Amino acid sequence: MKQSQAWSEYCKSLAPAVVETCAKVPVSSGPGALVKALGSALPDWKFRHALSRGGWYRLGGIVDGNGQRVSDSLEKWVEDALDERDGDFAQLNDDFIDSGYYATRLVGQTHYLVAAVGDGTDDFLQLEIEDLQEMRVHRLFENDPGSLEDLVDPRGGNDTPQPLGLPFYAFRRIQHIGAFLGRMLAQKPEPAPIHRMIEDWGKTSASNTSAYYNHWVIATREHLDRYHQPVFRAQPIPTLAGEPHEFDAEKGTGGLKLNEALAHFDRETGYPMAWYFHMLTTKAVPHWVAQTVVEDALAGFAYLPQRDVDVVRSWLHRPYAV
Repeated sequence: MKQSQAWSEYCKSLAPAVVETCAKVPVSSGPGALVKALGSALPDWKFRHALSRGGWYRLGGIVDGNGQRVSDSLEKWVEDALDERDGDFAQLNDDFIDSGYYATRLVGQTHYLVAAVGDGTDDFLQLEIEDLQEMRVHRLFENDPGSLEDLVDPRGGNDTPQPLGLPFYAFRRIQHIGAFLGRMLAQKPEPAPIHRMIEDWGKTSASNTSAYYNHWVIATREHLDRYHQPVFRAQPIPTLAGEPHEFDAEKGTGGLKLNEALAHFDRETGYPMAWYFHMLTTKAVPHWVAQTVVEDALAGFAYLPQRDVDVVRSWLHRPYAV
């Protein structure tokens, strides 16, 4: 736990340099320019771009019809305005129906960058930088909202989002993945699926061919439960472009044909045992494959190294999904 805390403090010390770099590099120059600038700002670490994940947004602020800023936080503004009216939502509607105020949202994608620390499967730094653009969206109170959700983030709407300024980079977080997973174990000693996946990677032939972070990043979340105890979540995300390759074998296939299907999937994905890890995560490979692989091995058809067969057999005894 002490080592985990040390990594946490160290990563905090790197943040100012990342924030400064984000402010200097224009989004239009692309992730490659960002990586190069980070190399100058943090010369001790060789970060490389692993994945961009977009299609999300979060609530922004409020602007008037001329684009002038009313508030940086839509939620805070609504909360304060309701408090001033003793929680009377109808009064809030009446007071601002003709305000001409518009909500904004931050539309973005997350860039994941990774840098090796040591030889361990989870011994790497993961840096998350957001590529954001503020957009003017719906006109507030125009839809006669009946709830807070209808007001701040209504479904549908006829307003066409309009950009407010250029896209920009923003620092999200930097962390040592092994330290984060260690904190998860300290909270709940029973290994979570992500811990078992990391352990399995180290046991299989995948680890002899490529580093885990070449093929996966880990989306992490941390929040407090109702008892104010920390809750940790970690979800592996494959870095391959697009959807996983289609697994080309039907249930009941075994022997040479199954071996060919496994080998083809692994070649397309880029490392040995890719079929197994995508079976755990993306569900691109059905679970019956694991059973058949072990049955083939027991029958003497050994197309996988024994270390890989042992991992699959262990999974059959204690299945898990990530």
